Amino acid sequence: MTRLSTLLTALCLSSSMAFAADISVEQPVARATPPGQPNSAAFMQLVNKGETTALVAAKSSVADVVELHTHTNDEGVMRMRKIEKIELPAGETTVLQPGGLHVMLIGLKQPLQAGSQIDLSLEYADGSQQQVEVPVQMAMPAGMQMQQQKHGSH
Repeated sequence: MTRLSTLLTALCLSSSMAFAADISVEQPVARATPPGQPNSAAFMQLVNKGETTALVAAKSSVADVVELHTHTNDEGVMRMRKIEKIELPAGETTVLQPGGLHVMLIGLKQPLQAGSQIDLSLEYADGSQQQVEVPVQMAMPAGMQMQQQKHGSH
């Protein structure tokens, strides 16, 4: 009986591991923070090559709390709010970006310095987890990015 339970456990673990492999994380980046700034955010593209699922949680050793967030328009004011999951449709890329879906890092244990990396563990609806090393970069405000893109196209 012990061999059977060991085999079943191994099969369950390997199927979870195989599932996380169906999601690839592309262009991850965390926003650098000045000293005293208690929060930051991580952005990335999640490419789902498998079945429809969802990102349901995230963790990092650099923050006390890690939450999934989105921005909503509340009577003309953009507000950030916590969400329970980020849907990852089969065969599609879900973009986590400033002003949209993102991973919020709350209660930073130290400032995030450009050029460093942070650890991020992503948890999916089936319980599988994926470890990601996320580079920290300085981020320009969205308006500056738009201006730079306009200037770059001339």
